[in-house]
Amino acid sequence: MVRREPEQVTRPNERWAMDFMHDELACGGKFRVLTVIDVFTRECLALHVGRSLRGADVAAVLSDLVSIRGKPRSIQCDQGTEFTSLAMDHWGYWNKVGLDFSRRGRPGDNARNEAFNSLVRRECLTHHYFLGLEEASEVLELWKEDYNNERPHGSLGQIPPVEYRSAWAESPGLARLPEMT
Repeated sequence: MVRREPEQVTRPNERWAMDFMHDELACGGKFRVLTVIDVFTRECLALHVGRSLRGADVAAVLSDLVSIRGKPRSIQCDQGTEFTSLAMDHWGYWNKVGLDFSRRGRPGDNARNEAFNSLVRRECLTHHYFLGLEEASEVLELWKEDYNNERPHGSLGQIPPVEYRSAWAESPGLARLPEMT
């Protein structure tokens, strides 16, 4: 079967992408971070921290995001058990949101989120030894706020994601992502 290329996104909230990251606390305990981004605006929508996150936890985070931002048409993710769980299947069905799964062993199918996770790791996680989950959540939230509101993005014409979304809302026909090379 030939895999079709995903349609190019043309507006905010059209497609989100999500994935998990793993890290370790200073005391040796492990934790996970659910990352969710808007593919069009490059905004980080969530950096949710927990010891173990299951499909029901992912669905709860997505429900919170939907109550704030509205529903995406689809969400790109890998085939991890949390994303292919019955809880996520029900969430997608009842919210009428398509779950677009990457092919097994093909992280490039979710390249936008993989690149984002690499940035989170390089700029945040490797610079901190977290004493607990609360500290990890606080530090990641501060990083997210800077990433979304202050940092200029080359792929957005050197403006932050929130500013790009705002410009798009004011004139949807004019604010377009520069062509990717």
